[in-house]
Amino acid sequence: MTIALVENLPAVLDDVTGALKGEVTTEFQQLMSWDAEGCQLVFPRDHPLLGGPECLVTGCDKVVFHTKDHGLCVGCAKRLKASGQGFEEFVSTVKRHWRSIGVGNCRVSECGRPSKTSRVGLCTAHLGQRKSLGLSVEEFIRHPSVKPLPGFGPCEVAACPRTRDGHKRRYCMAHYQRRLLEMLKGSTLDEETWRLTTPAIAQAGVVSLLGLPDRVVAEILYGLQERVAAGIRHKDHHVRPFCDLVRARQIGSLAELDVSGLSKMNAALAKGFLKHVLRWTMSPETERHKDTWNGAAFGMTGYLHFEKISQPWLRRATQDWAVDDAPRHRGTNPRGAMQTQINCIVRLSESLRLNRPDKGIDPRLLGRDDIMAFLNRMRYLVQQGEVAAARHVTDVRHLRRMLQRMRSLGLTQPDQPLHGLPEQFTLRPEDIPDDPEDNAAGRDLPPEVMRQLCDHLDALGSGGPQARTAVELLMDTGRRPDEICKLPLDCLERDADGEPVLVYDNRKALRNGRRLPIAKATAALIIEQQQQVRARFPDTAAKDLALLPTPVANPHGTKPLTASWLGVRHRAWVVSLPDFLVPTVVEVAGDRVTKMVPFDRAKIFPYAYRHTYAQRHADAGVPVDALRVLMDHRQLDTSQRYYRVSEKRQREAVERVTAMQFDRRGNRVWRQAKAVLDSEHARRAIGETQVPYGTCTEPSNVAAGGQDCPVRFRCVGCSHFRTDVSYLPDLEAYLADLLRNRERLAAFTDADDWAKGEAMPSDDEITRVRRLVKRVREELDDLTGEDRAQIQQAVTVVRRTRAGVVSLGMPKVRQPRPDLRPERTACPPA
Repeated sequence: MTIALVENLPAVLDDVTGALKGEVTTEFQQLMSWDAEGCQLVFPRDHPLLGGPECLVTGCDKVVFHTKDHGLCVGCAKRLKASGQGFEEFVSTVKRHWRSIGVGNCRVSECGRPSKTSRVGLCTAHLGQRKSLGLSVEEFIRHPSVKPLPGFGPCEVAACPRTRDGHKRRYCMAHYQRRLLEMLKGSTLDEETWRLTTPAIAQAGVVSLLGLPDRVVAEILYGLQERVAAGIRHKDHHVRPFCDLVRARQIGSLAELDVSGLSKMNAALAKGFLKHVLRWTMSPETERHKDTWNGAAFGMTGYLHFEKISQPWLRRATQDWAVDDAPRHRGTNPRGAMQTQINCIVRLSESLRLNRPDKGIDPRLLGRDDIMAFLNRMRYLVQQGEVAAARHVTDVRHLRRMLQRMRSLGLTQPDQPLHGLPEQFTLRPEDIPDDPEDNAAGRDLPPEVMRQLCDHLDALGSGGPQARTAVELLMDTGRRPDEICKLPLDCLERDADGEPVLVYDNRKALRNGRRLPIAKATAALIIEQQQQVRARFPDTAAKDLALLPTPVANPHGTKPLTASWLGVRHRAWVVSLPDFLVPTVVEVAGDRVTKMVPFDRAKIFPYAYRHTYAQRHADAGVPVDALRVLMDHRQLDTSQRYYRVSEKRQREAVERVTAMQFDRRGNRVWRQAKAVLDSEHARRAIGETQVPYGTCTEPSNVAAGGQDCPVRFRCVGCSHFRTDVSYLPDLEAYLADLLRNRERLAAFTDADDWAKGEAMPSDDEITRVRRLVKRVREELDDLTGEDRAQIQQAVTVVRRTRAGVVSLGMPKVRQPRPDLRPERTACPPA
């Protein structure tokens, strides 16, 4: 059997090889004990990424890589398990009796031959001479007749650093025996190929690069240097098989290595080394003319794909647009957003290829008909379920903006890719489809789902304690996943009142040092995580540490988790949990009943906790302007989208809640007739205005937005006042405020009687409010459990559609911040 052997590389590659070797620093060469002649990588035992502690067994020189083995190498750990001894007994009594790996030099000074055995320490000739003299080894090496002998030359196996075993043998003893064994087994590999491809004899902590082309040696050295600098751990027993594989394949560069079919570790090393080699020669100028771009040339991760754009003119124009658009993105990694927009051009390219006789190759022949064909095809894909309705709208918007941008960049000028493209080949404002109706209340998770998730947080342990902490912080704070993952260690501060505040960076809006009030239990969680991080990385300055350090390539704790890493662990955790059952109203035989239905797990993802945070506060009556501040949004509209309710759901909720509507005396005023439903919905939209604890139907006050009322602040005494079950929490809070204010005024002695009399809540008002609360409560208690559950769901929907409690200047008591898990304990203030 023969294989194609690697030949000398062309001069142009030799130049690259020399330059690449020049990028390997002297410090790294010294770290790896590297010399160009010996070509041996020696992995330092005391390096946190390249080595490890030695096995505790006396005489064992193996490195311990797994903490689970309690200080033993893999071999000794297996022997401990088979021995049946205790750990201390095994370490103190076991003797290293297995054979050693490696060859030492003859102990005779300046002798160039290898010792026959590590125990004797003499070469074969000197061993025979010692026996003839009848001396001990120590006496023999000092005897005046003992002279050093010349070596036999290096072993002819290309990868082997050892010397030959005799004048007549071409190999060291180990390779000589290996070749004999393979010949006895019937190997058909010719001897020349065998010498070039067979690996060196393995030695702990040493990897031989002998027998590899200079280009490959330079690529491995540079790639290893950059990966170690990035904090990635390497083990000699992983790098050694990779080098042996490359040697066996006889390739001239790692770029020639086909990673398909390789083991996971070999494929990872091949891709990792080559990634850094390619980045070394990479620039935006070299990448922009390729069909697939390496995002690293533009400060991104991953790749940008243009290869599916079949028209050359359209592909080049899209690439020119991407070069202009890349630096305009504000996110930490805009590749995903850019690829989404590029995919819009891909859909346009598909439409041209399918509908044009010339497949859209000539831009001068395009016109309005081709735009209409694209729009009709998009509608068809939506109907077939291949494209979501929301994606349809987004793609058309992106495409219109991109075509306009390409024209503004001058790409229609002579010698430019869009030269000759007709003006009619463009998208008009009326071409953009309407936004699909939002049939869901944002993407918040139901309380039942959140309770079950919180109950199973202990199962979130596969990614280490930082994975659980990250998810808890997402739930408690409502911050974006990327904002939580990149929190620094010193992210917790106290405000003037001593209450805890989370300090974070709003990376999406480029606003740093944002401050969010948090619960004491959340602060306790952060303090516990800070203590764990300091214990793990005591030698790193606190200002450089991440609160949630990634377990990957992070020896000093300075690298934070990534949102993608957390997303993978979160998805695996959600999938492993039992079904999430939520009460859902369904129709059975014409009747509406509530059943426990499994919740769709696909809706449980890290960003959904942000929507849930917004919904939790909106349900608690936090005004929308205050919620905007909590969410760190610039516009109110943005905050409102986080808890928006569809018209259909809102209509159903209005019907249920308004069926339990009361006037100021507690009388039911809702009529059950179906004919008045439509008018009631219209009246709620334009014929009433919100007032404290209900609504007002007086026309002049409605027109004035609640600012034209002669009995202001005394709504419960007005015939235009209406309330329903959704205002019950507000009425109860109002009653508590009245009672509290009456007690405070009664105990206040520093005011005149007339002032206290005017400020004192009247007994009639307190009685009226107490009767109204009692009446609503009685109506609720008379309902069946199923009806009560349906009313409660409707109340939640109605309350989330309100912009917040209307404030007409009345004094209000600050309500506590809604907590996801109020049963948690908090730490004392720091």
